[in-house]
Amino acid sequence: MFNNRVKIKALLASDETGHEVTVMGWVRSLRNNQFIALNDGSTNNNLQVVIELGQLDEATFKRITRGASIRVTGEVVPSLGQGQKVEVKAKQLDILGDCDAEKFPLQPKKQSLEFMREVAHLRFRTNTFGAIFRVRHSLAFAIHNFFNQQGFVYLHTPIITSSDAEGAGEMFRVTTLPATNPPLNEQGGVDFTEDFFGKSTNLTVSGQLEGELGAMAFSDIYTFGPTFRAENSNTTRHLAEFWMVEPEMAFYDLEDNMNLAEQFIKYIIQYAMDHNREDLEFLAQRLADEEKQLPQDKRSELGLIEKLEFVLNNGFERITYTEAIDILLNSSAYKKKKFQYEVKWGVDMQSEHERYLVEKHFKKPVIVTNYPKDIKSFYMRQNDDGKTVAAMDILAPGIGEIVGGSQREERLELLEKRMKDLNIPTEEMSWYLDTRRYGSVPHAGFGLGFERIVLFVTGMTNIRDVIPFARTPKNCEF
Repeated sequence: MFNNRVKIKALLASDETGHEVTVMGWVRSLRNNQFIALNDGSTNNNLQVVIELGQLDEATFKRITRGASIRVTGEVVPSLGQGQKVEVKAKQLDILGDCDAEKFPLQPKKQSLEFMREVAHLRFRTNTFGAIFRVRHSLAFAIHNFFNQQGFVYLHTPIITSSDAEGAGEMFRVTTLPATNPPLNEQGGVDFTEDFFGKSTNLTVSGQLEGELGAMAFSDIYTFGPTFRAENSNTTRHLAEFWMVEPEMAFYDLEDNMNLAEQFIKYIIQYAMDHNREDLEFLAQRLADEEKQLPQDKRSELGLIEKLEFVLNNGFERITYTEAIDILLNSSAYKKKKFQYEVKWGVDMQSEHERYLVEKHFKKPVIVTNYPKDIKSFYMRQNDDGKTVAAMDILAPGIGEIVGGSQREERLELLEKRMKDLNIPTEEMSWYLDTRRYGSVPHAGFGLGFERIVLFVTGMTNIRDVIPFARTPKNCEF
């Protein structure tokens, strides 16, 4: 029976000795033909297993190689080594899976993150990625915890849709029609009435529109699932497949929305701090070591733990888009022409602008509100000035935008006019407009790119390192 094993994290956390346990895991190293460093993924810390010289036959002993999996039954005894209170004195050792140490890609030397992406199916076994993905798990759990405690309903919105929530047009098409010689209509275009769903469909870019339908009945809902963008962006911040958290709340205005988003972000960071301190301290040290190679002006002013504590202990700065543009125009960076992209009222701020506001000017997370309507989506509530919408973005150090949201336009006539101005077919979106026809209410919501918050909390700098198997242009391995 396998389920009688004790996890290494639990064993190392206890001072109790003199009892027998069974542990299983993968060999990290064998030292002096006697000391095995064993790891089972529950913690970065290895358990020392001691085997007596001559205890194993030579054939079994040769199979104890880096990467091999073993089962050990033995007595828990006080450890004489540094850094651990207990170790296991082996009575029985079985090889569960052999590993050719010379061919095993994870060699006992420092290996680059780029190389690790090439062996993403094995990188979970390293300390860095073990820590990252345990933190990712905690953040995901905390998200569900937070909304459950707030009385939200978890709504599963469709992955296959026939609408483009963002109006972006950069979508992955879903079809069963033949790639060559598909059926054509009278206009010479593809005849999607012959397709599986009888219409053109795509992978979702957002669950928001369907989420709004749920909010009009349950008051408060959230979605948490995969979303897809067919955007040819080979950057450290973009993925073709990523996870989004999207709450929608009836009877909320923009200020309510900002308050919830700030509370939410602080809650999930605090949860990771409380439950993954060991992993975060490891990642903090890793980041500090990496930054030693950088020039002084490129290094973070705060360590990872200090940065997270700073976010928890300080309110987020709140400014309007107009105020943000004024700050940028009056900045030394603008005057010295250090910005690559244009700064003027009406432009969509780029990551360099967002990071300047957060890292140089305010030195803390910033919520920017009331963006020009021409650079925002059709569903955002129009402000009385006729130029801006009740939108909000939360900007975080090291990343830029981490949350995007808005108060939604609840007034049917204004929403229909906006959709017509943008050539969005109101007939096809009649189901969405029904929420404004039958008991419309002020409501709001936001979207959090899950990988972006994982980046922020772990201190990693490339989004491909915080999702198990990255999907990017020209890359769909594993």
